[in-house]
This record gives sequence, structure tokens and C-alpha cells, in this order.
Amino acid sequence: MIIKNVQIYTENQTFMPGDIVIEGDRIKQIIPEAESASRQDGEMDDTIIDGQGAYAIPGLIDLHFHGCMGADVCDGTEEALQTIARYEASVGVTAIAPATMTLPVEELEQILRNAAAYKRKQEVQKRQRVCVKTGENGEGVEVTETAEVTEADLLGINMEGPFISPVKKGAQDEKNIIPCDVEIAKRFLTASEGLVKFIGIAPEESEKSVEFIEQMKDSVDISLAHTNADYDTAMAAFQAGANHAVHLYNAMPPFTHRAPGVVGAVADSKHVMVEIICDNVHIHPSVVRATFAMMGADRMILISDSMRATGMPDGTYTLGGLDVQVHGNHATLVDGGALAGSVTNLMDCMRTVVKVMGIPLETAVACATANPAKCLGVYDIYGSISEGKKADIVLLQENMDLSMVIKDGSVICK
Repeated sequence: MIIKNVQIYTENQTFMPGDIVIEGDRIKQIIPEAESASRQDGEMDDTIIDGQGAYAIPGLIDLHFHGCMGADVCDGTEEALQTIARYEASVGVTAIAPATMTLPVEELEQILRNAAAYKRKQEVQKRQRVCVKTGENGEGVEVTETAEVTEADLLGINMEGPFISPVKKGAQDEKNIIPCDVEIAKRFLTASEGLVKFIGIAPEESEKSVEFIEQMKDSVDISLAHTNADYDTAMAAFQAGANHAVHLYNAMPPFTHRAPGVVGAVADSKHVMVEIICDNVHIHPSVVRATFAMMGADRMILISDSMRATGMPDGTYTLGGLDVQVHGNHATLVDGGALAGSVTNLMDCMRTVVKVMGIPLETAVACATANPAKCLGVYDIYGSISEGKKADIVLLQENMDLSMVIKDGSVICK
């Protein structure tokens, strides 16, 4: 396959006119426009897609969201994960790391075992599809074909709880909150077969939080999540090895000139990566712009934090066992009215950050592709349009409307 006549998003975060040659599920070659004009289509491939000048960007990667289309990762079923993965791929989010909620430890272990099993099945299905066809002598002949992949790749799990603060619990169920515990964290890693990539903690809730970080940081990324920590406590956690901040500004103390809190500590800890929800509900556009300026775009990760109501009509849904009322793009707890995640997918968040918040498209794409890929440790395969990487490519029109989604070298949505 060759995708011709597109503006290709490059690793240096600029757009370059040219063509993309795909072989199997990988990007074989990037051809600049000047070189493309001198080649014949027949030299490359029989399948030609005219991109008609569209932006060609890598498939997006959402590393913090809970669900969509009525399904949630915490449902703990293969069907729920399949529903989630298919919807996300259809909107151009081709790789995912869903987030779990604060639930009983045993229930979380089962959710993680289900995710690990789904990951194994997904890998088998992607490798091959075996079909039985009839040969010339009338006997069945086994033929191996490349499977058409219509689901986003499950790259990890982001554990938002249960080691959080009851003071900043947000839409989490307080009765299941516990202090951070090394042995329980190891149980999570075992149950998930290493699929857990982030474990969130509120460091102020345990005297052993620094010890926890020091013992676990080589096995999993430690994030500050749903925390009421002050600046000094947050800094101690980051200095101990925590390296991630869950949905900055939300479920943490405010950033003020005398009490900078977690946000100030993140700003002063250059190794910390920053999640930010840009649905135009959770954070004011001015604050988003200020945060990009303060942190630097190379540390920013766009997330959706979307819940099961995403892609669904208004109504009452659940999140972490709590009832949530959804109206338009707002999701709030029925009891108390706190924001309960978003109902906006990551592609729409990226559109919002460009069109409403004034962040350049080139920057926004990196924060929804390359940065999360680096965070998840998969930038060698995902996160950019580069030779040898997976052929997960999204074509966007000039107004950022979706034109086409290519997953593992196959067109799955147009």
C-alpha cells in the first residue's frame, strides 16, 4: 500500500509533503514529494490511496481513560475491552492504556487478569488468521493470512487507585481507599502479567510512601494521583523516583503563589511527565496555555479521562461503582456533583486543544502520540510515522475532521 499526496507528520514535529509506503503492518518508506514525483506507482504497490493533501499523523495513544460506548475497563470482561478498543480505533486512537478505579484489591486483581488475557488474545489475533479453503482436490487447505485489525492495541493499564487520598477522591469510592503497600502493588503487577505501567499514590497518606516509591520505581512508573500533598511532600516523592502526574490540576491542591502544591513540584521536577485533560471542561484554556509554557511541550501528555458514557446519549451511568449524570460534555457524580471524568474521546480533546486553546497542531499531535509512547516505553514501535514502525496512521482534513484510519496497514475507517 502507498498513501500518496499527504502532509506527513515527521519526528521533528513538522509536516512534510510526500508519500508513505506500507508493507504488511509496518511503514516501509517515507518518500518526500520531490522524490515521489519521479517514481512510478507501479514500482511501489498496487494499492494506492490518494490522501488529497490530508494531514497524515500517527495513531493517537490514550494512556488515561476508563471506557466508552457503555463499557468500562473495570467491567472486567473481554467484551468490555473489545468494545472499548473498537470504538477508540474508529476515532483514530489506535493504542490505549485504560485506567482502573479505586476498587477492592481482589476485584482489581481480577480486572487486571482479564486485561492480561485480552492482551494475549489480541497479540495472537494480530499475528495471523488461519482460514480453511478448498484445494483443487477438494480437500481443506490451511492458509495463513494477515488479520485485519479493527481494535486499538492494549499497551498497558494505568492504576489510578486504590492508594489515593480521601480528601481528593473525586469520583473514586472512599471505602476502597488504602495506603500504598508494596506487597499489594506486586500483586497487581503479577495479576496483570506486567501490563500495569503506572501506579498512582497520594504520598501524604502514608509515612512509607518514599520507601514504597524507592522499592517499586524500577518495576513500574509511580504517579501522584488524587492527592492533597503540599509542595514539600510532592517534591520528596518526585526526588524518590515518582515520575508521573495524573490529570494535572484535577484532584489535587490548587496552584497558588504561596502554596504551589503538586503543580509547583511537578514544574520543578523536570523528569516528571504530565497528564492533562483538554475537554474544555476540566481546565480553562488560559491555564492549558500557561501549563504548556511552564512545563514545556515535551513533558505534556493529552489524555481524555473518558468514561463509559463517551459515545453514548445523555443519561445516568456508573464510574467506579458510583452513579454519574451525563449532560452534554459534562459528567458529574449524582451524589455531590463532582466532575466524574470526561465524555470526550482523545481525538476530540486534541481538536479542542488546537481550535479552542490555541496550541499549535504540531505540538498537540506530539502530546497525543510521541509523548505517551515514550511514557509507555514503546516509542520504538509506536508514536511516529517512521520507517520500521507500526503502520498506525490517521488522515485528517485541514479542519481536523477524520478522513481515514489505517491500523496495522489496513484501512479500518473512512
